[in-house]
Amino acid sequence: MSDPTDSSTRFPALRRRGFLAAAGGAAGLGALALAGCSGSGPATRDAGKDGGVPKRGGRLRAAFAGGGASETLDPHLGNLFADAARSKALFDKLADYGADLSAEPRLAERWEPNAALDRWTVTLRKAGFHDGKPVTAADVLYSYRRIADPAKAYRARASLEPIDLKASRATGARSLEFVLKRPTAEFPNIMAAFGTYIVPEGATGFDSGPVGSGPFRFVSFTPGRSTVLRRHEEYWDGAPHLDELEFVIANEESARINALLGGQVEYAHELNPATGRAHEKAGSIEIVRLPNSAMQAFAMKTDRPPFDDPRVREAFFHIAGREELVDGALSGAGEIGNDLFGKGYEYYADELPQREQDIDRARHLLKQAGAEGLKVTLDTSAVAAGFTEAAGIFRDQAARAGVTVEVRMGSKDSYWKDILDSGTLCCYRSGAMPIESHISQRLLTDSTTNATKWQDKGFDTLYQQAQSTKDKAERGALYGRMQRRLHAEGGFLVWGFGDWILGVAPSVRGVAREAPANTLDWARFDKVWLA
Repeated sequence: MSDPTDSSTRFPALRRRGFLAAAGGAAGLGALALAGCSGSGPATRDAGKDGGVPKRGGRLRAAFAGGGASETLDPHLGNLFADAARSKALFDKLADYGADLSAEPRLAERWEPNAALDRWTVTLRKAGFHDGKPVTAADVLYSYRRIADPAKAYRARASLEPIDLKASRATGARSLEFVLKRPTAEFPNIMAAFGTYIVPEGATGFDSGPVGSGPFRFVSFTPGRSTVLRRHEEYWDGAPHLDELEFVIANEESARINALLGGQVEYAHELNPATGRAHEKAGSIEIVRLPNSAMQAFAMKTDRPPFDDPRVREAFFHIAGREELVDGALSGAGEIGNDLFGKGYEYYADELPQREQDIDRARHLLKQAGAEGLKVTLDTSAVAAGFTEAAGIFRDQAARAGVTVEVRMGSKDSYWKDILDSGTLCCYRSGAMPIESHISQRLLTDSTTNATKWQDKGFDTLYQQAQSTKDKAERGALYGRMQRRLHAEGGFLVWGFGDWILGVAPSVRGVAREAPANTLDWARFDKVWLA
């Protein structure tokens, strides 16, 4: 008899159409960084049209791209969207991100800093693991110290760097004092960071039967194929509506959409804009768009010609026809950007005027900079949807300003590493994260993923001042000053914000619609039901 959890047996269309059984080709976090919201916040599908009351029962099958035989249920090792969704179903974090990317309590019931913002007291809510044991401060410290182990390659290690974990301590069964290496006003963002899941003290093996505190319990796991989970009745945030949840791995987008159309799954993750548009009005499935999920940009390296001249950077800001880029590269699935990260997120400087295409102004600035007849190379790759289309559109727009853009195709396997230090201009994308995290990871002099090479000591000082400012309004004003600098002369030409596109069967209810991808309400299967 075949294994009932073997989706290659039960879902032959997935096998025929690129069902993933070996490592490679999955959409990792380099393409779209992962980030997390309260289940009661974002608007969901109108419950009124199916009776108004969630229905209990059934198994939902969700198709994701995966990582083949190398997949793991270790929540500290995950790098893929499938990893994040499985970890969310099995485990909890202390905090997670709301739709505006502000941190909201999860296992942490509340938190409070001292006056200097270098010590934070955290109180845990009453919650239990799947084996009935309570979640304690000892579990939290064990989890964070495991993540921070320098001998391991846990992705969240960098996020926990500000915490002095040797000095941090439990002050009670459900209370902790975190000691920080420096003032950190946005400490809740650390607790909400991707991969900072809490596991039981002493836990080491996860693939044969992980014990978490999340809404679903472990049933079975076949790497690269299927994961089956069952409702956790005693979940602290309310038991899920579904009896069971199955993650089915289908690496190719065509496999996911065909499985959804064929009734083999009820949820298909990560569809491209063309697919979304094609099925939007067909009626056989529903297309769900999660707004402001992916910043779309060109990154100009500010430390080398020609973009070491701020007049050239400003000229490129004015070359961009943003509506054309959104329509052409994203099939209209998004909205225009204003050369700043985080549209709609907490602290976003939405008071700044929207930049418009102005070819005459661009020509004037280039002439001032002695850059008439400029020739530049734009690096792109098929590593992310819309990259090659955006490069072609921008090449044609630049020609109108007398700029020759040569488009250079890069390797999908090494693109993100290649463009970090090489070249002068490249296509760039980022997923949802707090604006503060974007600044700290990409725009400070010592940031390790500074693709624009923006280095300004005064800007660094403003960031440190913000982190030392307890008053939120005053801190927001400092972030506003930083964003005004970036809007005027930064290296990110942010032309749009793409929607994240999901496909669901008509029977699926409760899918959140306002939460960007990888916030808590993304892939929030404990709040979904089958009509």
